[in-house]
Amino acid sequence: MLQIDRWKRILIIGICLLGLAYAMPNLFYKRVEAHNDAVAAIEKTGVTTPELVEARDGWPGWLPNGLVNLGLDLRGGAHLLGEVQVDQVYKARMDSLWPELRRALADERATIGAVRRVASPEGTLKIEIGTPEQLARAVEIVRGFSEPVTTLTGAGQTSLAIDAQGKALTISLSDAEKSLTDDRTIQQSLEIIRRRVDEVGTREPTIMRQGEDRILIQVPGIGSAAELKALIGTTAKLTFNAVIGTGSDPDARVGIGEIVLPASDREGVFYTIDETPVVTGEELTDAMPSTDQNGMPSVDFRFNPTGARKFGAYTSANVGQPFAIVLDNQVISAPVIRQAITTGSGQISGSMDYEEATRLAVLLRAGALPAELTFLEERTVGPELGQDSIDAGQIAATVGFVAVIVLMVLSYGLLGVFAAVALAVNMGMIFGVLSMIGATLTLPGIAGIVLTIGMAVDANVLVFERIREELRTARGPARAIELGYEKAMSAIIDANITTLIIAAILFVLGSGPVKGFAVTLTIGIVTSVFTALYVTRLMTITWFERARPRQIEV
Repeated sequence: MLQIDRWKRILIIGICLLGLAYAMPNLFYKRVEAHNDAVAAIEKTGVTTPELVEARDGWPGWLPNGLVNLGLDLRGGAHLLGEVQVDQVYKARMDSLWPELRRALADERATIGAVRRVASPEGTLKIEIGTPEQLARAVEIVRGFSEPVTTLTGAGQTSLAIDAQGKALTISLSDAEKSLTDDRTIQQSLEIIRRRVDEVGTREPTIMRQGEDRILIQVPGIGSAAELKALIGTTAKLTFNAVIGTGSDPDARVGIGEIVLPASDREGVFYTIDETPVVTGEELTDAMPSTDQNGMPSVDFRFNPTGARKFGAYTSANVGQPFAIVLDNQVISAPVIRQAITTGSGQISGSMDYEEATRLAVLLRAGALPAELTFLEERTVGPELGQDSIDAGQIAATVGFVAVIVLMVLSYGLLGVFAAVALAVNMGMIFGVLSMIGATLTLPGIAGIVLTIGMAVDANVLVFERIREELRTARGPARAIELGYEKAMSAIIDANITTLIIAAILFVLGSGPVKGFAVTLTIGIVTSVFTALYVTRLMTITWFERARPRQIEV
């Protein structure tokens, strides 16, 4: 019998209204965007200004405020492809191993003799002992610092590879440990870059791994690739090192474990420092822009308990001695320790302006990149180009929408009008779902929406053609409409399930733009089936109940 229960009608109308309500904020994009930014700023800082209040009140708080985020190709922004120099991590691991290993070997001095580090390729640690006959004992001590590799591919291997010849030990990371270190370094770099980008309040950045040691970074809404590089292109590696000497020769001869670094604010001045830091930036818990005693821009920082304890112990034992504050291989300050610093806090000051102090605080808060990031590709997409893409997408969608409506109305008359109304509801629901899930719309995503416009009426065409056939044999138009929906159901489900499978494959195997296309295509398939089978049917039955036509033309 041709009817729909009242509760089903209420549910269908309710779903449509809910989808359109969530799509509505996109009609007032800039106003809602300003409202969301103001609310986030007030919640983060707790400070309200007249401008923030005005922006917050520009959109009612009880209405949905989710927006479809615009991707890089629509909004404009910056694109970077960086390569992580993982080899630097191997060197850092060996340098940090040497102090502990030296103490352990020194405890066996009576057996193995004097111990010293000699020059070796980066990423390796070469040690000579005074008693070659006890080389096996030295190897045994070093093996005590090696740990089993816990990955499946590295089963049975240890973290250190040890080569013993004559009176020398050459230590490096094993292949399994290098592979594990590479993965850990890339993941850490991804997280730190994401935190740095999030600190400046950008929307929906794309930060993902590409290949073995590369990272793709796309940030919509940022001014240029140079601005993005300034934010994430430095390691922001902060260390506190012991000062061994000062001079003017950058090529001064130094001992093993010592390096020469330039002063950042004094041209021609170079410091010889101990390469092993006393405390590192990884032990910082907070960093905030501030001013020093002279009113100049500075950065206040605070250590965690471990860092505070180490820093306090070092300053207590070295009162009257200078120590170097090193940032990205430059000595930004080398103050003399006047008294023990046990509070766990300090200040970085020097030749910086307020913008540089704020940026340095952001970098230190987010943490140091574990290795240098070399940029292989950079591209800036201007907002004008993004707007051109939006305009082109709107034109394509509008032309497709009008063409489909004209075709449906000319082909199926009043039922074609119902299909056109359902298509409009379908488009609104697509944007409503995209807004609810916080999806990012790209140019391929717009292509998916345009494709959906053409596919959305397929189900209606199948139903209407089936109704047309049933009118020749069924007893009355009501029975023809009912049979039309019943018999077309299997074909509609089969066609859309196969398309969903293809969309799922695109999403799983694709990346970036392909995934955006797959997301909008999937949402469009679901909403188009809903509008074709329920919305169009509801309008048809409602019209039929009121008009009670003796015959219909399809």
